[in-house]
Amino acid sequence: MVRKNLQVISPLLTIITVVYNSALPLEKTIKTVLELKYPNVNYIIIDGGSNDGTVDIIKKYQDKIFYWITEKDKGIYDAMNKGWAKADENSYILYLGAGDYIISLPDMIKHAQQDIIYGNVNIGDKYLFDTKVDFRMKCINAVHHQALLIKKTTHPSPPFSLEFPVFADFDFNQRLYKAEFHFKKDASFYAYAMSGGVSSPHNRKEMLEVVNSNYGRIYVILARAYYFLQNIKNRLLKFSP
Repeated sequence: MVRKNLQVISPLLTIITVVYNSALPLEKTIKTVLELKYPNVNYIIIDGGSNDGTVDIIKKYQDKIFYWITEKDKGIYDAMNKGWAKADENSYILYLGAGDYIISLPDMIKHAQQDIIYGNVNIGDKYLFDTKVDFRMKCINAVHHQALLIKKTTHPSPPFSLEFPVFADFDFNQRLYKAEFHFKKDASFYAYAMSGGVSSPHNRKEMLEVVNSNYGRIYVILARAYYFLQNIKNRLLKFSP
């Protein structure tokens, strides 16, 4: 009997960076992506028509970038949709902003059949965001995209609604959760996110619009109550000795 050597192929990862006028942070992110000890990565950069040297940084590494483009867009989620459209249909997609980077990837061969894999994120030098996907997904954006790998087959077409200029990622995450795709946490999956960003100022009005769009008025009331209690908790922690 002749045994065949079956080579196990790591699932394809598509890492996407959308950027506008962030040359120095972008170069740091590009370097970390290219230094990843993972054998099967496509890197995509969508630039919004930068004029600060960002395009020069992209060109410096263009022979190692799967796809890049520089052109004006309708905002960050329009750019994210462009990246999603260019991703291989069989890949897992992850978004890194300029200045963000992956600390450690999960064992993708072990998770090859999962819909979505997520981990924890260091938010600047401030704190570790210990991600949990549970009932709170109906009220808050409980996952960060820097440690979120989504199989493109869960949503083959570009998924971000331009109706939500700040929280279209929250809307997409809620829709995935509502559709009962399986979210799998891997404790070895870590990423770093620069503090700040488009959704860092809490636009509660838009968050509630997202909740209403996906779950209706009852969950809007629950979300308001959750935000109120979290605000009280944060104030108590701020003034505790």
